[in-house]
Amino acid sequence: MVDDSDDVGLNLKRQCELLGLNRTSIYYKPKTLCPTHAAYIESCMSAIDYWHTLHPALGARKLAKIIRENNNLPIGRKRVTRLMAKMGIKSLAPKPNTSKPNKKHKKFPYLLRNKAIWLPNQVWAIDITYIRMGRSHMYLCAIIDWYSRYIIGWRLSETLESAPVIDVVKEAISMNGTPAIINSDQGSQFTSFEYTELLRIHRIEQSMDGKGRWVDNVIIERWFRSLKCDEIYINEYPTPRSLKEGIRDYVKFYNNIRPHMSLGDKTPQAIYNGCFTPMNLAA
Repeated sequence: MVDDSDDVGLNLKRQCELLGLNRTSIYYKPKTLCPTHAAYIESCMSAIDYWHTLHPALGARKLAKIIRENNNLPIGRKRVTRLMAKMGIKSLAPKPNTSKPNKKHKKFPYLLRNKAIWLPNQVWAIDITYIRMGRSHMYLCAIIDWYSRYIIGWRLSETLESAPVIDVVKEAISMNGTPAIINSDQGSQFTSFEYTELLRIHRIEQSMDGKGRWVDNVIIERWFRSLKCDEIYINEYPTPRSLKEGIRDYVKFYNNIRPHMSLGDKTPQAIYNGCFTPMNLAA
């Protein structure tokens, strides 16, 4: 936003004052990693994602030890902790209350405790997960219908920003109707003004996991695990396009072909669409 050309009519000092910026910050240039170190970091993140998905209760110390012994990567507990924060994941084991929520972000109660969920579009669950891609990575935001386990929508992005979350919710609503409740964790993407306002406009109740209560959003967590174990870890995706195609094919298989034990060996698509047939609606 800062422009040092003569056409602006304001010097750099004044522009920074208007934007509330420290003038020295406009001269900062992010450091770029050398290719060797960048490849090492991606390998570490891929290993962290793999072992965390298989054993989500492991902390940074044990993850570091497992990765050193099984992936032959020199990594310590502190680096694992930093990369887990970058990836937006954390150990699911119970822990002391050492972190405080951002007071500027509005939190919402968990609305699903002891709630009978008996109809599609009654409750959706949304979350974001890290996805490896060759020597790089992307983030997947997905929405699942709680009752039918049907994947309502998904989107890949390069960052953990709110925009892809907003887009996938808008698209899901336009294609599948409006749910009564959407449940998420307490991530900043789901406490942003844009996200909460979108749900308010559509009169959707916003539900959030309790602090440290990963089980509150277990439906989408289980699907992420299935996706990674069944598709991501056994394939190599060199480009975002190939990764997108792979996820698209898996979602079609999961929704329309793969029988689900908790659904009486029916598919999520059969359960989701079956509740909206003319006969059922008339009843």
